[in-house]
Amino acid sequence: KVDRLDLQERLGFRSRSPRWATAHKFAAEKATTILREIDIQVGRTGALTPVARLEPVTVGGVVVTNATLHNEDYIRGIGNQGQPIREGRDIRVGDTVLIQRAGDVIPQVLDVMLEQRAADSVPYSFPTVCPACGSHAVREEGEAVRRCTGGLICPAQAVERIRHFVSRNALDIEGFGEKQIEFFFNHEDPSLQIRTPADIFTLKARQQNSLTKLENIDGFGAVSVKKLFAAIDDRRNVTLSRFLFGLGIRHVGETNAKRLARHYLSFERLRDGVSDAVIPQGKGDSGNAQWQELTNINGIGSVVAQALVEFFAEEHNIPALDALLAEVTPADEEPVGDVSSPVSGKTVVFTGSLERMSRDEAKAMAERFGAKVSGSVSKKTDLVVAGPGAGSKLKQATDLGIEVIDEDAWFVLVGQS
Repeated sequence: KVDRLDLQERLGFRSRSPRWATAHKFAAEKATTILREIDIQVGRTGALTPVARLEPVTVGGVVVTNATLHNEDYIRGIGNQGQPIREGRDIRVGDTVLIQRAGDVIPQVLDVMLEQRAADSVPYSFPTVCPACGSHAVREEGEAVRRCTGGLICPAQAVERIRHFVSRNALDIEGFGEKQIEFFFNHEDPSLQIRTPADIFTLKARQQNSLTKLENIDGFGAVSVKKLFAAIDDRRNVTLSRFLFGLGIRHVGETNAKRLARHYLSFERLRDGVSDAVIPQGKGDSGNAQWQELTNINGIGSVVAQALVEFFAEEHNIPALDALLAEVTPADEEPVGDVSSPVSGKTVVFTGSLERMSRDEAKAMAERFGAKVSGSVSKKTDLVVAGPGAGSKLKQATDLGIEVIDEDAWFVLVGQS
């Protein structure tokens, strides 16, 4: 380390460390032990992660009994880029393994002692079904992680799925924060349990015949319970795009949900089309007509399409989805405006305080008329709608020579005045 402060100032810093000091660590201590079992843990996003259960061994003063094995490729001796690791040696139950604590913290399996491997050992077979719910576990092309497809019913993903379902851009149910979700999910009384999205909408009916009343529980009261039930009932009718987004299908975010809603217009048509779609198998296979229709939607590629097909093909999801549809009605999407709309195909930015509509309403209106809404001004912006208090975006639009109109002019432009 350079001790003089003036020299430290002259030498300065790199992005993550000073140029005037260097730190060295001692080599991590290693140990050998026996791998007794490989367990599969399911994360909140459905990822299946293998964990090595080890014969307890002391490493660096800490007794280690578990170590992550990352993914199925790591077990097989394959690296992130497809290159061999451990000279291609796979990891098997019963192996004697070399471990260390990476960074003196995280237990890590480094290598396998082949000379001590039992003659009757067999390669580890990574599961293709979720150990938590029995749904299919699929691995997308180009990914090392295998994921559970039982999004609506998998207990390992349930809390996160419910939190997503009630979030602002999904069904937006007020009164369902993280604390409340954990409370309902973990409660032992069936009349208060919420394990799937459909359970949210049956809560009021279950409470009517229950001896355990929600309003008598600490943290709740008659007024708050009434507001909660009203907020739930208010979301029994929801837009198709919000419903799709709320389902939490992998790769189907807010934007893709809107793309799908605008194309299929109704949930029944979308479900039928996706359920009948056949994923291509190998080169030269282009799938069937329903698959081609799905992948021809602007912005929907094969990765998103495959995630959709697998979600609706997973038989465990069907009862949970039908139960939800018995309580919630996704409204048919309004067709996108005629291509002759003055804003069709244009990129629009809304800035400032809008007085006649909310920002979400403005965005929905623009998209209905075929426009693309952006959150920032650039050379690709075609039109800026500026309300009172508009600041930097308005100035930037003026500097770039982009057309700027007020809110009233916007309504006139789209024919809604």
